[in-house]
Amino acid sequence: MTGRLRVGTSSWSSADWRGSFYPRDARPESFLGHYARRFDTVECDATFYRIPSQSMVRNWHGRTPEDFLLSAKLPREITHDRGMVGCDDPVSEFLAAMELLGDKRGPLVAQFPYVAKGRDAGEYETGDDFRKRLARFLEKWPREIRLAVEVRNAKWIAPPLLDLLREHDVPLVFPVYYTMPAAGKLFAGPNPVTSDLMYVRFLGDHKRMDALVARLREEGKRDGDWTGPALDRDEEMRKWARELKLRADPISTILAYFNNHYAGFGPGSADRFLSIWQEES
Repeated sequence: MTGRLRVGTSSWSSADWRGSFYPRDARPESFLGHYARRFDTVECDATFYRIPSQSMVRNWHGRTPEDFLLSAKLPREITHDRGMVGCDDPVSEFLAAMELLGDKRGPLVAQFPYVAKGRDAGEYETGDDFRKRLARFLEKWPREIRLAVEVRNAKWIAPPLLDLLREHDVPLVFPVYYTMPAAGKLFAGPNPVTSDLMYVRFLGDHKRMDALVARLREEGKRDGDWTGPALDRDEEMRKWARELKLRADPISTILAYFNNHYAGFGPGSADRFLSIWQEES
């Protein structure tokens, strides 16, 4: 196999997974332990909404095996509310909490908001202001802690940003998202691989998936929102698997996380991607 692939989901807290992924009678506090018996990594979305307490992080550590990897999103206070400016205190608090994961701490993901053309045409085209703020932020970020950066403006995936990330050995996150280029188009442009880690987030389109799930429930074809697959995404996943394999060398690590909104059932998508990866060997 080219590189090392680790696959998981974006969160483990979906109660709808009872019966299809978790035991039907599983309690929420047992979800992570059950999850870790199936996958060896997870992305924590909850940290986007608030900095976790140290007791919460210790709990995550205690409920997972030694080789488990937990990636986590930076709090939106840092990335969205403050735009990386004047955020030393929340960054320090967040890092102090996540340090308690020890070797189980995966990359910390800085997800940044989409800038619409109607809001700021110049920034939409270039991302110049964002890039300047990011450069100052990266100068202060501790190099020993792996950070990954996600943007949702396709036009920003260009040498100025890619070179900045390479300078700091920061991987660019590849979000499978409706505002971003598909795998073939992404890799046909400037090389987007900026470190020895490739980080892919299979996100989908939240509004469209919510509408589809609601319709399926009304038609009696679904018992809950996230109880099973709602879309066949095999063709897209296969294209991503092929592109990633072409660009991974033997020392690369590839992290791929799936949320429910990608195809309707995060664990099912993750399992299917693993199968496709093996099929494409």
